[in-house]
Amino acid sequence: MAANWLGLVAIGVFYIIILVTGIWASWKSKHEEKKSPGSLSEVTMVGGRNLNTWVSIFTMTATWVGGGYILGSAEVIYNPTKGLLWAVGPIAFALNLILGGVALVKPIRSKKYVTLMDPFQEKYGNTVGAVLFIPVIIGDILWIACILSALGGTVSVIMDIPSTLSVGISAAVAIIYTAIGGLYSVAYTDVIQLCFMLVGLWLCVPFVLASPHAANLTVAAVTKLYQDPWIGKLDLENSGRWIDELLLLSIGGICYQSFYQRVLSTATDAQAKITCYAGAVLCPILGIPSLIVGAVAASTNWNQTSFGSPSPYEQGKAGQILPITLQHLCPFYISMIGIGALTASVMSSADSVLLSAASQLGRNIFKNLIYKRASEKSILVVVKVSVFLCGLIGAGLAMTSNSVHLFWIISADVLYSMMTAQVLCTFFLPQYVNQYGVCFGFVFAILVRALVGEPLIGLPDILPLPLDKIQEDGRRHRLLPFRTIIMILTVGTIVLVSQVAERLPKKRPLQMAINAETDGIACNMEIIEDDVNEKDNLQNKAIEKD
Repeated sequence: MAANWLGLVAIGVFYIIILVTGIWASWKSKHEEKKSPGSLSEVTMVGGRNLNTWVSIFTMTATWVGGGYILGSAEVIYNPTKGLLWAVGPIAFALNLILGGVALVKPIRSKKYVTLMDPFQEKYGNTVGAVLFIPVIIGDILWIACILSALGGTVSVIMDIPSTLSVGISAAVAIIYTAIGGLYSVAYTDVIQLCFMLVGLWLCVPFVLASPHAANLTVAAVTKLYQDPWIGKLDLENSGRWIDELLLLSIGGICYQSFYQRVLSTATDAQAKITCYAGAVLCPILGIPSLIVGAVAASTNWNQTSFGSPSPYEQGKAGQILPITLQHLCPFYISMIGIGALTASVMSSADSVLLSAASQLGRNIFKNLIYKRASEKSILVVVKVSVFLCGLIGAGLAMTSNSVHLFWIISADVLYSMMTAQVLCTFFLPQYVNQYGVCFGFVFAILVRALVGEPLIGLPDILPLPLDKIQEDGRRHRLLPFRTIIMILTVGTIVLVSQVAERLPKKRPLQMAINAETDGIACNMEIIEDDVNEKDNLQNKAIEKD
């Protein structure tokens, strides 16, 4: 028990460092509020659009390299039914950031938006934008659950404490400094967390590789020793599913507000693009230790270790394979450094997603839809309350499952199937789409995705697809890249319905409602501009008098 207490003290010290950094950053946020030409809520949500480039790179990378990424990558390569060939996370995240830098930086920054939902509400109206926000908030909460589930399993393995306790404490710490300081707290704590990750995870690699219980990695990659070869198998039959997962994580990432929050927080387009490209390089580098640990775990005779038999996979603990490997194949002090790195990866993503979800709830739902005359202070109160509620719901979900990969994939699936088509149409086909098309496409995507089913969450597979294979349990094994097909069909549906609606008689009720909302938004913008101009004039007169 002494070792466990030492570990708890070490994690406690790490949490205190992060909390103090977050509180210091909140003081910096208050200082920036006085200098920023933007509103108070913009300072909280996008750092006053003046975040340092290096800090921006760190926070972008730390957001993507979270607990789901670190533990999920190790889980996939250790899983004998998957393997290295199915560990598409590092490649997909790099592609996602490159795609974002090339195609999305300029459109999202061109009109000084604050959240991803701003262009939707501007084009389709506040109500339609709020409906489209539903899969976004679901995806964010599932991602929070994924992140906290990763931490719960990690700390409970090493420290021998209930995972619910570790999830609760970690969620509380992230909620506190995120609510206090907004983006500044998130960004500056990410700098420390990324340094912990970079040093801690790579430091564990030599000790894991030197374990006497692990077979030669080269041999175990292609030969069945203690389980199937860790390199995995990808045949032509399953190539569609592989492509689907790759596109799910790469293209689906353009639907996360966390990405846009960092892009919008820099001063120039060039800085935003540098942030994306640097993150695309760093994400795979930080994923390599997880892949190595997963490969070593697949090459280990667990019966000879202190873990014993049966193996972690046979006990249903594949999602916790990284902390299990650190605990049983590394010296205690090294495993403590590794657990600190994993905790850092979890916290760095948890705070980002909490702020992203809360920002959209405060601005796009409360301010634009519920109470249009809301003051800046009331918006900030809603953001803080939303941080607490999203953290609470995510922590509750994290306590229901030990599979990090499950939450990771389901979160990305929700957004990829239901929102990617909406983002692509709104940014790249705006002249061909309208509110009728996006509403019909939204319903179409939900209906088809529900009919296809999802065995990971017990959703029945009602709709048969070509190339399906019926398994022994009666479930359909999908071989087609159905998520990508749904996304492409949704794009076509949105464009088709929009064009048909354009040719129908004008003055439709929905169109009239949208126009009214759009006029209201424009009016509010004019009022804000008048207030700003009046404020500037008063300041100039005061200067002249002085």
